[in-house]
Amino acid sequence: MAWPRTVWRLLWDEDPHPGPWNMAVDEALLHSVAAGASRPVLRVYAWEPPCLSLGVAQAFAEIDETRLQVRGWDVVRRPTGGRAILHTDELTYSVVAPYQEPRVQGDVLQAYRVLAQGLLAGLARLGLPARMEESRAAWQQGRTNPVCFHVPAVYEITVGGKKILGSAQARKVQGVLQHGTLPLWGDITRILDVLKFPSEEAREAERARLRQRATTVEAALGRVVMDDRLAAPEQLPPFTRSTMDGFAVRARDTFGCSESEPALLSIIGEINMGEPGTGLSLKPGQCARIWTGGELPARGDAVVMVEYTH
Repeated sequence: MAWPRTVWRLLWDEDPHPGPWNMAVDEALLHSVAAGASRPVLRVYAWEPPCLSLGVAQAFAEIDETRLQVRGWDVVRRPTGGRAILHTDELTYSVVAPYQEPRVQGDVLQAYRVLAQGLLAGLARLGLPARMEESRAAWQQGRTNPVCFHVPAVYEITVGGKKILGSAQARKVQGVLQHGTLPLWGDITRILDVLKFPSEEAREAERARLRQRATTVEAALGRVVMDDRLAAPEQLPPFTRSTMDGFAVRARDTFGCSESEPALLSIIGEINMGEPGTGLSLKPGQCARIWTGGELPARGDAVVMVEYTH
């Protein structure tokens, strides 16, 4: 189907946030979209500390609070349906749209199916051979399980028969909110450590079943796709260096400049190749002569090439 062109907002939260904050933002976006103050929204975000989210109707009694507290994990209730999800080492998305947006019109499953097409396209760009599940049989059998990733719901996404992206939707008076989570790496069964089981044997049995039914991007691809745990043992280079000969400046002092309207700055010193910033600190209207490899002075955040200066 050819959809009419629609302008959406993309909100990419670079920093992770606590669970209650994330849920509050999504609800605020829902009210904003409903009031006509915002375009439809696709938000992508992460969580810190790790947080267990429960579906809107899921019983809190399924959670082992002591085990949760020992690990320092949060718990929050989502406004959307579905079952429990552990948010760590993953990406969460939310789609917020008014009912008149054609991509979410119809019932829950119709909107699920349409939005799943976009999710599949995104996973394909990662090289994942994902597919959309259309069978209701397995989902009906797993509806009583407390874990979202135990069984794929109708129109949810799998790779090699294992669920890789779980979604849940709420259709409110204000509009439509859909959540989804994409596990990137780590042990997909960690969520079971904070759920109640009649015995440890039952917990381990469920762990084995979950590994057969769910996966992560890293496991599906057999390689790391994104991981901020990778870091050099020391900072290289050891300071912020200039990559050209010129003048270190505060970018705001040169914004909008041109040959006809130059910025007039006072030179307060010189920084040689490989040399630390010699204690220089730029004030408004100041600059420092700098050679390739020299350290930018304090409050300096840009370098103007010497060819562009007089």
